[in-house]
Amino acid sequence: MSVDIANESDIPIDEASLARLCRFLLCELDVNPLAELSVLLIDVDYMASLNEKWMHTSGPTDVLAFPMDELDTARRPDEADPSPSLLGDVVLCPAVAIKQASAAGHNFDAELHLLTTHGVLHLLGYDHAEPDEEREMFAVQRRLLDGWLTHRTENGHPA
Repeated sequence: MSVDIANESDIPIDEASLARLCRFLLCELDVNPLAELSVLLIDVDYMASLNEKWMHTSGPTDVLAFPMDELDTARRPDEADPSPSLLGDVVLCPAVAIKQASAAGHNFDAELHLLTTHGVLHLLGYDHAEPDEEREMFAVQRRLLDGWLTHRTENGHPA
């Protein structure tokens, strides 16, 4: 699975760890191994402009997801002749994540991993607009994050 991480923010992140998380998520969600994912980390001003343009909401947000139209191919690992497909872009704002991590009582990496997982789920069609959708999405999100913590611990990368 191809994962492209581009940190255009001024906040240093562990890009290798974020890429490992993304590959873990895509594997756990049975996404075609030829799928491509892009993760972009941006500053507050850029996130605010994207949030206003696409979500019609002022101010920055923590994560935005921009799925591509190739979703069906990306989600079928048993396809006879699968070809590479672009899942889409997950856009994160580390400055917002830092504030949220503090408010939630956990570290920045945990918040960034939560937001990345949330964005990937949105790329794959999960939503939380309705109560039933929210329960399903957040249950999958929790399962994935718990699995990631276990995976990291078992592979010598403590949380």
